[in-house]
Amino acid sequence: MSLPDQVIINLCPTGMVPRRAKVPDVPITPDEIAKDVRRCYEAGAGMVHLHAREDDEEPTWSPQRFTDIVDAVVTLTPDIVLVVTTSGRNWSDLDKRAAALTVDNLARPEMASLTLGSMNFVSGPSVNSPETIEGLARAMHERGIVPELEIFDIGMVNYANYLISRGILKPPYYLNILFGSIGTADVSAANAAAVLGALPQPSTWAFAGIGRFQLAANTLALSLGGHVRVGLEDNPYLDWKAKEPTTNPRLVERIVRIAREMGREPATPRQVREIIGLPQVVRT
Repeated sequence: MSLPDQVIINLCPTGMVPRRAKVPDVPITPDEIAKDVRRCYEAGAGMVHLHAREDDEEPTWSPQRFTDIVDAVVTLTPDIVLVVTTSGRNWSDLDKRAAALTVDNLARPEMASLTLGSMNFVSGPSVNSPETIEGLARAMHERGIVPELEIFDIGMVNYANYLISRGILKPPYYLNILFGSIGTADVSAANAAAVLGALPQPSTWAFAGIGRFQLAANTLALSLGGHVRVGLEDNPYLDWKAKEPTTNPRLVERIVRIAREMGREPATPRQVREIIGLPQVVRT
């Protein structure tokens, strides 16, 4: 098998869960997030998956806070591929979940996360009803935003194919496959094969790993020709045995080193857009 020359490194810097009491280097304010994204971009990240947090670290759906974060990010890193979350872990109202899609100031999101089913995390459930999934998909399509399809098990891939058959999801298809959460698929050859065998074609896919499984999922993706998601949202440690807190740049630097040892270079934002099938964006 010939591996692709480039690998997309999708940075997830904050998420909704990490707090500084346990993850001291998680960025919170727009300025902190923007500076962290810039350092990770210089290390090899080509796209960024953004959540919004208030200064007290609490998650927020506020369009103004998302706008402040996006503006700060593109001021320091104008060409990075922008992805915003529509996560339902803390609220289920469709308007709140779609609020990040309305950002349209210095820059607007090119992609947005869309989780294709409900599941249980250790901290509680994430409820994604069919009506909410379809509502978010339609809102993204109306705004020209490409879904970042979040897949936690084979059933969610099947649902993606169902929505494609109904014309609710349209190409290009980018699927972020997350392994290792306690309530969904773990990292295994069998699960990887099942998910990959069911993907819509053509599509671009990446593996992410929750917690201690981040490195295993990332390296599995590299070896199979896929792409990766990495960052403190999913994993607070570089070495799980030592439990030493890490940083977003260190996590990016590690996966870039491994990718290069396998003959793969981190994709630039222009290459990310070419691989996924996004329009090229020029921000000044």
